[in-house]
Amino acid sequence: MGFMDLSGSLGRDFGSIGIAINEIGIRLQATQSDRCRVVGPCSERVEHCLRFLSKALGVSEKIEILIEEAIPEHVGLGSGTQMSLAIGSVLNGLYDLGLTTREIAALTERGLRSGIGIGIFEHGGLVVDGGRGKHTVTPPVLVRLEFPPAWHFILVFDERGQGLHGQQEIQAFKQLPPFPRQEAARLCHLLLMQGLPAVAERDINAFGDVIGQLQQSVGGHFAAAQGGVFASREVAKAMEWLAGRGAVGTGQTSWGPTGFCMIEGANEAQKLALEAQNAFREYPKLSFSVATARNTGGTAAPHPQLTGWL
Repeated sequence: MGFMDLSGSLGRDFGSIGIAINEIGIRLQATQSDRCRVVGPCSERVEHCLRFLSKALGVSEKIEILIEEAIPEHVGLGSGTQMSLAIGSVLNGLYDLGLTTREIAALTERGLRSGIGIGIFEHGGLVVDGGRGKHTVTPPVLVRLEFPPAWHFILVFDERGQGLHGQQEIQAFKQLPPFPRQEAARLCHLLLMQGLPAVAERDINAFGDVIGQLQQSVGGHFAAAQGGVFASREVAKAMEWLAGRGAVGTGQTSWGPTGFCMIEGANEAQKLALEAQNAFREYPKLSFSVATARNTGGTAAPHPQLTGWL
């Protein structure tokens, strides 16, 4: 959902807010074997991660992994972090290593900017992290709140592109101008004294207003690197249309191009998503889906039928 301080005006870089969702995730089964074998979506990336983590942990990579579900890559949904933590958790369970989520994350250098992916894998719900200081290994979780179950998200996907990632992302951060200290202070104040109380008091409009302001500020700062407040012009049009029909908290997740907004009520969310899909039929690469907050973290446990972990 966004950063608070992109230039570290008080000595801590970034600081971010984000939420776990149920409908899009990574789910896999793993069993010890006489070979390393990965089957399913994103198999090449999973195999690379498996070999890397096995070497880093000093354990055998002879594991068979069946990927039942994977997060789309480079669309702003944290696929890399969740994949690394999922595979690390599987190795942790198979070899009884006794590692924490943060120890696994540190091995894969996750949380170099946002700590949201780590925080939601640990706890689920809404998470605010404290950014990176001089001695930070992984950004600390400062706030974790249960997200109201009645609040639903509409996600807007643009199949034509991906958000900045890898070296492009690193270079983009290097070229961004300094983020104004006064604006960072305003966003922190808004989040602490309006946004988080609104979640606690179940006021979706007040929370949505804060997220909208944060998104406009940070999106405007990123505009030179991604071509506008939104990376996709079509997603931007869709978010404006949704906001005009009652959705709140419109924004772009990470570098996008995925957009998001919130609306209260399952029926209302499904109805609005369907109306949006029909309204944007001239843009066949856009798709709209409803998602709900996940208030529990990632899980790894012995499979009830297999000699393995999931």
